[in-house]
Formats: sequence, structure tokens, C-alpha cells
Amino acid sequence: MANWIINNGLTAFILVVWMAINIFLFLWFYFFYDLGDEYIYTRHLLGSALAWARAPAAVLNFNCMLILLPVCRNLLSLIRGSFMCCGRTMRKQLDKNISFHKLVAYMIALMTAVHMIAHLINVEWYNNSRRGSYDELSTALSNLEDDNGDDDDDNATTYLNPIRTTDITPTYFVFTSIAGLTGVIITLALILIITSSMEVIRRSYFEVFWYTHHLFVVFFIGLVIHGTGYIVRKQWNMELHNVTFCRGRSSDWGRIPQCPVPQFKGGPAQTWWWVIGPMVLYIFERVLRFIRYTQAVTYRKIVLHPSKVLELQLIKNGFKMEVGQYVFLNCPQISQLEWHPFTMTSAPEEDFFAVHIRSAGDWTDKLIDIMQTLPEGAQGPKMGVDGPFGTASEDVFDYEVSMLVGAGIGVTPFASILKSIWYKFKISNPNLRTRKVRTQDAHIMSTHSSRWEDHCHVSLCDTDVVTGLKQKTNYGRPAWDKEFEQVRKENPTSVVGTFLCGPAVLAKILGKKCAKYSDVDPRKTRFYFNKENF
Repeated sequence: MANWIINNGLTAFILVVWMAINIFLFLWFYFFYDLGDEYIYTRHLLGSALAWARAPAAVLNFNCMLILLPVCRNLLSLIRGSFMCCGRTMRKQLDKNISFHKLVAYMIALMTAVHMIAHLINVEWYNNSRRGSYDELSTALSNLEDDNGDDDDDNATTYLNPIRTTDITPTYFVFTSIAGLTGVIITLALILIITSSMEVIRRSYFEVFWYTHHLFVVFFIGLVIHGTGYIVRKQWNMELHNVTFCRGRSSDWGRIPQCPVPQFKGGPAQTWWWVIGPMVLYIFERVLRFIRYTQAVTYRKIVLHPSKVLELQLIKNGFKMEVGQYVFLNCPQISQLEWHPFTMTSAPEEDFFAVHIRSAGDWTDKLIDIMQTLPEGAQGPKMGVDGPFGTASEDVFDYEVSMLVGAGIGVTPFASILKSIWYKFKISNPNLRTRKVRTQDAHIMSTHSSRWEDHCHVSLCDTDVVTGLKQKTNYGRPAWDKEFEQVRKENPTSVVGTFLCGPAVLAKILGKKCAKYSDVDPRKTRFYFNKENF
């Protein structure tokens, strides 16, 4: 348990706090609507479905406030930079932004389902009450006229039941009311967003994922408008109309001074209170991306490697990077809207930045085809660059010993690290804390150590497609227990940073190994697990 806490303790604490807030909001608003005196008449029409509709709405507001923040890449990079003086554990949380984004999305989906089902029941009960299918009080409440009451608020009208006539169906009401129509729109948008985000679609049909994900604009516009329908209404003249005394005397409402006609009002719409801040931040994020898109990018070198791997060496004024960072690329000749992330393989010490692009879909195939048709020495098509953005690999030099694990094209961030190490060694950089690096490729196993005093450089194959360095390659899958045991034996008092750029299955394995081989004694070997997420 202690070993697990080293790698996952703060993450678990943040998730517990997030879940606790969700539970608190749900319970608070559930009992507020289930027990509040101003909703006694509303509950008479709707029963417990009122609370079951409103409690998820509160949780939805909270999570819709959070959903945009993890994808504000520039904001996260800014925060990550401000945490450089803080512990690595705090900075690690920012590298899990996409995982948290997905978790929040799942909560939104769940609460939307509960909210929608409860309101469909509410509409049915509203309709039945309007038709006089229930008791006398329900009929009286549904027959209240729709005219302004004595309150200055224009929304303070006497009616409680939003279904005003008996000649419409619940389906007609849903598709003609503000709350109903916007509810249908945002639910459909959410369904398309979530289903297109499935791993199989995202990997095989990225364009489908990319375009449908931008339905979030429709979702948020509909979300803000949704609450202005004022479907749920509360009594506001309770000081004049005593519910306990008058609820059994509906025939006397407005006829005796003790029981004036009950007055109801809806709202105010509260969703925009929650989401306006993140929406403004995200707008600034997109403006900054557009400004970066318009900045000129020139090609220093275009190299077509074997196995359909494209290397682009680019130059952009004012561009500064750190090891392991990534950029988003946009090629308007292929698509005006699509941006794709690529880890930089160049070192910060170089006067250009480079990416290696493997053929992995329509966009990359089209880009490679364009580059193949260029005359030798020609500039490539216009390229928009957004970034750089920070990742877990930025922290590699905070460790005395680092294990770098890459799967396939996942070796690219480590090429940047190894190059930077070489440059730092050449100039005898006194700030270089790292004494040893061990690299592992999950498919073409390469287990090498690099000791600076031995002038040994590290590569992943005989002539590496990324680094061009030479080193013996061992074929076969790594025996992880053997590798971790050897690292622990060679570094009995070190903190070892384990960095992965690869699939989630491998991340689970390495996470468990880091916990297994970390010593509870802080003076002995401890493994910290870090994974690339973008």
C-alpha cells in the first residue's frame, strides 16, 4: 500500500475529493427539492421525480464547468511551468488531464441519463394532471391561469403546470418548449460526442472523432439556453398562502383572505454561472491557437525514412522547447480544422524543432504523399504549429536514474531526451543531475545503460530512424521483473523515474512494477511512474 501511495496517492486523493463534491451536490439538491416548502405543490404534481431531475442537474453544472479545463493545453502548460518549483507529484497530475477529461465526461453522461429520464416522467405527469387524471388538487394546480402576479419579476406568473392545454401530447410539448427542444439537441450532441470517442473509432476514423467532438459548441450553447425554459417552478407567495391550511381548500383559492391564489415562478437559469468562466478561458485558448497558426513556419529539412516515416525539421521565430514536449500540426492543404499531436524528436539545444510522423491514418498518409511529390529542396505546404506543450518527460532530468520505455513510434520523446543529454555532456552542463538512463523498447527490446563518464550514448536499434546513433539491439519482449530488479540492485539509494510512451496495457504493467519494486524506506530505491498523455 505504501508503494502504491508513492505513485498514486495524490491522484486518488483528487479523485476522492471530486467524487465527494459530486455526491454532496447530488444529495444537497435532492433534499432541497424533496423537502423544500416552496416546492410542496410542485411535488404534488411530480412526486420524487422532481428531486431526481434537479439533483443530477446540479452535478451536471459542476462537471460541465470542469470538462473544458483539461483540454486548455496552453493553460495547463502555464500551470505546469508555475509548478516547477513544486514537487514532481503535483506536476504529474497535469499529465493525466485527458484521463480526467474522460472521467468527467462519463459523469456527465450518467447524470444526463438520470436527468432526462426523470424529466420524461415529469412531462407525462404534467400532462396527466392537465387532463384531470389525478385528484382535485392536481387539477386545480394545473388549471391556474397564466397571468402576471403581484411580483415585479416577469417570470412570477400564477401557473405551475407548463403544459397549458389539453390538446397536445407530451412528445409535442418536448419538441416545442425551450427546455424540451434544447434538451433533445444537447442529448443528441452528447451521444454523438461520446460514441465517436470510442477507442476503435478514434484510432481508425480519427476525422469522425475530430469533427463530432466539435459538437461541444452546440452542447454548451444548448446547455446555457436550456434552463431558461423554467419548467420547474416554485411558489413564492407562501407568506400569504399557507400551504398546510389551503392545500385541501383549492375551491376557496382567491375567495377567502386566508387562501389567495398561489403564485409560482421559474428560474433563475443557473448553468451559465458555472460554465461562463471555463468558456471564456477556452475562447482565449482558441484565440491563442489561431494566432500561433498564423505565424510563419519554414521547412529546414524534409526526410522520408523507410517504413513510411516522415521527418520534418521546422523553424519558427521565437519557438522554445523542452525535452519530451509535443506540438499540434495543421496542414490546411489537407484539412483546415484538423490538428494532430506529435512529440518533438529534436533537442532544445538545436536551432530547429523536428517531428517524426508515422503513417497511421488518412491525414498522415496524405501528408506523406504530398511530401513525396515535392521537388528536392522545395518548401513543403503551409504548416500551422501550436505549442509546445508540456508532458511528463519534461521531468526526466529531475531524477538521478531514468528508465525510458517506448513502444513503436512511442520512442520519439526519448530521442529528444537522449540528444539533449549528449549536448549537455559535450558542454559539461553542471545542472545535469541524471547519472544513468536505461532504455526499453517494448517490441524490439533494447536494454542499455548510459554512464556519462564512459562516453556511452544510447539508441534503440543498429541505425536508429530517429537518432541515427548505433548500439546493439536485443530482440524479444523485456522481462520486466528482471529489468526492475536489476535497476534496483544497481541503484540501491536512488529515486528512479520510469517514463512510458506507449499503450495503456503496458502502462498498467509498468505502474504495478513501480509499486512492487519501490521500497517503503525513503532512503532506498523508489520508482516513480510517468506516462505520456496527449
